[in-house]
Amino acid sequence: MKRLVIFDLDGTLLDTIADLGQACNHALQAMGYPTHELQSYPFMVGNGITRLIERALPPQARDQATVMEARQHFLSYYGPHCMDLTRPYPGIPQLLTDLTERGILLAVASNKYQEAVTRLISRYFPLIPWVAVEGQRDPRPTKPDPAIVHDIMHKARVEPSQVLYVGDSGVDMDTARNASLESVGVTWGFRPESELREHSAIHIAHTPADIAALV
Repeated sequence: MKRLVIFDLDGTLLDTIADLGQACNHALQAMGYPTHELQSYPFMVGNGITRLIERALPPQARDQATVMEARQHFLSYYGPHCMDLTRPYPGIPQLLTDLTERGILLAVASNKYQEAVTRLISRYFPLIPWVAVEGQRDPRPTKPDPAIVHDIMHKARVEPSQVLYVGDSGVDMDTARNASLESVGVTWGFRPESELREHSAIHIAHTPADIAALV
């Protein structure tokens, strides 16, 4: 039995893509660049806000100064609007409650900036006793570097063999592998099942109940 389950946030616990896409389109529009259809954004997210901005900008506008300016526009919009359309995926609140009642430790490891991660978790899962809620914080590298996972395991005082890592992307599966963790790729998130398998997901979960069975 596992002692700790580490969850990715966007695309795993919460469907955040509409709010992320609208914030990115706001930044692009503010700077006079073309916007994108919301259905394009699932393939731009996963590596943090800065990489999202880089991918959304036209190739000729991806210099550091432009990216940083667009990032500020993004943050100024996303802060007040990050919960407009975001919702937990069906079955996730019950999964988290059930795991907690079984005595399983729970944590979040996200490439989203720390302030937003903290706010979203506090808003949507206020009763879950998280052992750690970790977002992007400089100078710690982003996933798939395993640093964030190592920090969480240190807080939880667990060994890799006692951890299940759950995410929706190749970045997440690579993170788990880099930290020597058992991985679960979920199919309800932002990336296709084929990407999860290409990145060596050990398990595939089609519903939150599948995760409960693995623990």
